[in-house]
Amino acid sequence: MRLCLALFLVITYCQAQQRIPLYDGTVPNARPAADREREEANALVDTLTFHVSEPSLTVFLPPPGKANGTAVIICPGGGYHVLLTKREGSDVARTFNELGVAAFVLRYRLPDDEIMVDKSIGPLQDAQQAIRLVRENASVWGIDPAKIGIMGFSAGGHLAATAGTHFKKDYVPNPQKTSLRPDFMLLINPVISMTDAVGHTGSRGNLLGNTPSVKQIGFFSNELQVDSLTPPTFLVHSDADVVVSVENSVLFYEALRKHRVTAGLHIYATGEHGFLTAPAFDEWFGRCVYWMKELTLL
Repeated sequence: MRLCLALFLVITYCQAQQRIPLYDGTVPNARPAADREREEANALVDTLTFHVSEPSLTVFLPPPGKANGTAVIICPGGGYHVLLTKREGSDVARTFNELGVAAFVLRYRLPDDEIMVDKSIGPLQDAQQAIRLVRENASVWGIDPAKIGIMGFSAGGHLAATAGTHFKKDYVPNPQKTSLRPDFMLLINPVISMTDAVGHTGSRGNLLGNTPSVKQIGFFSNELQVDSLTPPTFLVHSDADVVVSVENSVLFYEALRKHRVTAGLHIYATGEHGFLTAPAFDEWFGRCVYWMKELTLL
């Protein structure tokens, strides 16, 4: 695997990016199925990716002389139904590269009973595998293995938060016992809860089905899973978000505070879900950058 990734690294520096399979061999929890992944142009968000069944990681590396050792795995949003792989993926990755940060856009499997034995844990498996892959090959990519974070938008924020609160159990083969804990989290208008009162019903239905058990709802309501080992976290949301309630970010922040986890939260008075028109990218992303500088990640 390391030799293959070393070759990928050479290609990456030449081509600026390289998409690699997430798993070397059998994909865990997978059912035999044809690859139906497709991309579709969308006037609002540019590009949508549907039916991801073969997960992958697209590597974006900064120039060697600019790299600072920090890495971010990016989980695009899309309600666990689709992925916004450009607006909430490659565009963000390239901006991180300008800051010297290595970025990895995760195309995680979208929950589907046709392609997974247990669709509820498929995305978490892919997030854990992405962390494992990046950490085990940190030296290949010029990364500090203690500075590997995860970023997520909307339902991708739920996935990132799930990775950050459920890392004590390995859901993927991990023979080297590599730590699957992200070192920090950046959660952008995230879905956090699966409860009726706060959660995003569309994301919950796609991940857990229409009749989830009380146990499932509790397990995937990440505000209930925070403890003192949860990674430092920055959250940004809009108070005017009518798709994913700002209560998701507030509850997670309060749980982090309760357990004395380093955390930051910024809530905008206006701005729709996904910040399609406001606040501007440089505004909200600048808040993330400032927080990362506070933690000496930049």
